[in-house]
Amino acid sequence: MTGYAEVIGDPIAQSKSPAIHGYWLSKLGLDAAYRAALVSVEGLETYLASRRGDPQWRGCNVTMPHKQAVIPLLDRLDPLAARIGAVNTIIAEDGGLTGYNTDARGFLEPLRSRLAKQHYFRMARIIGTGGAARAVVTALADEGFTLVLAGRDAGKARALLDELAPGGEHHAIDLAHFADETDFPFDDREGCLDLLVNASPLGMAGQPPLVYDFSHTPPGTVVYDVVTDPVVTRLLAEARRRGFSTVDGLSMLIGQAAAAFEMFFGRPAPRHDADMGLRALLSP
Repeated sequence: MTGYAEVIGDPIAQSKSPAIHGYWLSKLGLDAAYRAALVSVEGLETYLASRRGDPQWRGCNVTMPHKQAVIPLLDRLDPLAARIGAVNTIIAEDGGLTGYNTDARGFLEPLRSRLAKQHYFRMARIIGTGGAARAVVTALADEGFTLVLAGRDAGKARALLDELAPGGEHHAIDLAHFADETDFPFDDREGCLDLLVNASPLGMAGQPPLVYDFSHTPPGTVVYDVVTDPVVTRLLAEARRRGFSTVDGLSMLIGQAAAAFEMFFGRPAPRHDADMGLRALLSP
């Protein structure tokens, strides 16, 4: 075997990463493996110490609750991961462990064709202040968006914007603001790019629903939900019913996994079918 990689977290049984990487390894015919490892907060340091001495271990993906806790245990931090303040990929390289964040790249991937165009103005309404939101805020600030960040705690949202996107004229609001109908008259949006991003767990199976009134959504907005279970969330279903373009959470999940796959195994992920085969595998 040419090596193996893993995904670590607690819990970990729900992770789709083994199915994604296993699918690509099979397509390429690589004699390598990708596994899931249940690692508790208390066991994180022991886990990394044990893998450091394993020449077959290429690295691991990192999911909750370790994306920030793992940082002081690493030898190096990629600049983007340092800015985001979270690591989702660890690579064994140059005799040490380097932390990366591929979430921002994965998030932007399905938006690239739109971002390649010139716009008079770009605005994103983002819901959430957790780890996924950190990557989304950083990525969109770098792409020139004015951000409206909504969270249960508006003060936390303000602090996150000040940390990750200082200097911009961004706005922090209470999540409840989006729950109530508004009669705000949106101006002409021609030449603009508007996004609505759910970067929170709201709407995920087993989580509370996301309460959002679409009167807050300018015409032509792209509605993006990072939740992957269900793939078509209530937010996306309602957006499609109203005629908005949508992006589902599998797009970000597969995009960030593809970036990590190439770092682990030295080969680009085989995505020649626009991920249709992989999506069929991942969707119930």
